[in-house]
Amino acid sequence: MKLKKESKTPKYRQIIASIENAIVKGELQKGDKLPSLNVIKNKHSLSRDTVLTAFNDLKNRGIINSVVGKGYYVSSVDVKLKQKIFVLFDELNSFKEDLYNAFLTNLGSHIEVEIYFHHFNINIFNKLINDNVGNYSSYVIMPANLKKTQDSIKNLPNDKVFILDQIHEDLNEYPAVYQNFEKDIFTGLESVLEKLLHYKNLILLYNDDKQPKGILDGFLSFCKQYNLQHEFLDSLNDRKPKNGEIFIILDDKNLIRVIKKIKEEQLILAKDVGIISVNDTILKEVVENGITTISTDFNLMGKKLAQMILNDEKIKVENPSRLILRKSL
Repeated sequence: MKLKKESKTPKYRQIIASIENAIVKGELQKGDKLPSLNVIKNKHSLSRDTVLTAFNDLKNRGIINSVVGKGYYVSSVDVKLKQKIFVLFDELNSFKEDLYNAFLTNLGSHIEVEIYFHHFNINIFNKLINDNVGNYSSYVIMPANLKKTQDSIKNLPNDKVFILDQIHEDLNEYPAVYQNFEKDIFTGLESVLEKLLHYKNLILLYNDDKQPKGILDGFLSFCKQYNLQHEFLDSLNDRKPKNGEIFIILDDKNLIRVIKKIKEEQLILAKDVGIISVNDTILKEVVENGITTISTDFNLMGKKLAQMILNDEKIKVENPSRLILRKSL
């Protein structure tokens, strides 16, 4: 490692350039161990913070990584990487895949993204975050409806965190692209109020372990304001659809179950029983000649998130939602 004392380039930048050049020349290969912080500090009469700043830059870009008790190692030979982004989703489904793909498309080249899933388990959530503190240039966190996520998120660099989809009160300090679930479900149902009045009972299939409470709040508020008979169920296992009911369904498995039960009861979709599904997919355009949906624009959400990270925007953006009317209503 050669550093020039008379150079106007900061010493930490010279350290970065020296390691990058060694990688480009093939002198450092993936898996090779780097000199320790103290070795570089003492050899070049630097402060430990100067060396650590250089290593953290390379670490955040995914070029090197650290192993506790052992030191720093080359983890990538792609020195063109400018950012390495940590993405933590709750689960992967078709509409979140659209969101993720839009995010990747709008990031551009030389940015590496690694995606993880917590599956609504707070222990997995905490471990994934705590195991990756300091390893990335940005952190995209989808907290879902997990409680006390701030306990782990606060360990991340405060200016590198972006919240996605649901935003909780204790996460208000962070930039976010989010859905206003309570408002979206209310305004979506209100936009087809005249059609809903043809049915006797509105039924929300809702599981509070995985689904946003805002959806339940918006549903109850809507039914109360318009004095509509309603109920909410966590499953349809012991329930058969009846003539005059309309189902508001939040996941694809329950959507298929309801359609199947409607056919078993020899009821006619839209005429006898209605369906509104939350979150639009290509599948819902064609199933049963089209399922009415209330959905945010996931492509726009991914695009906006990418723009915020690229431009280092510290803002909160409410992603728009709309009802798409099809044959199921």
